[in-house]
Amino acid sequence: MTNNGSSAKILTLRNITMAITGASGMPYAVRLLECLLKSDVQIRLIYSPAAQIVAKQECDFELPSDIQLATKYLEQQFNATQGQIKVFAYDDWFSPAASGSNVSDAMVICPASMGTVAAIACGMSDNLIERAADVCLKEKRPLILVPREMPLSTIHLGNLLKLSECGAVVIPPSPAFYHRPQSIDDLIDFVVARILNHLNIEHGLLNRWGGVI
Repeated sequence: MTNNGSSAKILTLRNITMAITGASGMPYAVRLLECLLKSDVQIRLIYSPAAQIVAKQECDFELPSDIQLATKYLEQQFNATQGQIKVFAYDDWFSPAASGSNVSDAMVICPASMGTVAAIACGMSDNLIERAADVCLKEKRPLILVPREMPLSTIHLGNLLKLSECGAVVIPPSPAFYHRPQSIDDLIDFVVARILNHLNIEHGLLNRWGGVI
């Protein structure tokens, strides 16, 4: 997107694959899912068994094991339109996200565990999250990783560097303070706003620097 000094329109991506792994950072995932669904995009959602445990622990948020029930439950929780979100099983190799022949505009893994990051960096595809990320890389489609909380070991940093060199965007959940946050929600929104910016999805979570939208 170019900026010629006037307001530039951000094009909304129509189909986003979102994955949630068992890392700390579930408030970011819940808020991101909410904002994506408010943006009138279609979501293919995948989450790991560990993500179900962490979501309950950090947010008291249920991620049902039954896929059909999960889709209906999340539609109700986020007041989504029918068909706007579809949950896929962790081992569903027939999911659209498992093949490069079925186009997804982008994929975001939030939060991304270091185990998942390592697997993707090594080209492994032992589950649908890893496979979908591998597809994004080989098809040169946007892949966004929101890694777990700190500290990160040299191995973690090496894997993230490798993925960055392959085209992935790494967005550490490190909120800034120049917007004068007044609550934890403000800190969460800062990180989610950065993710939405890289997905080219309009939002009103933060004012853009310089006042230019």
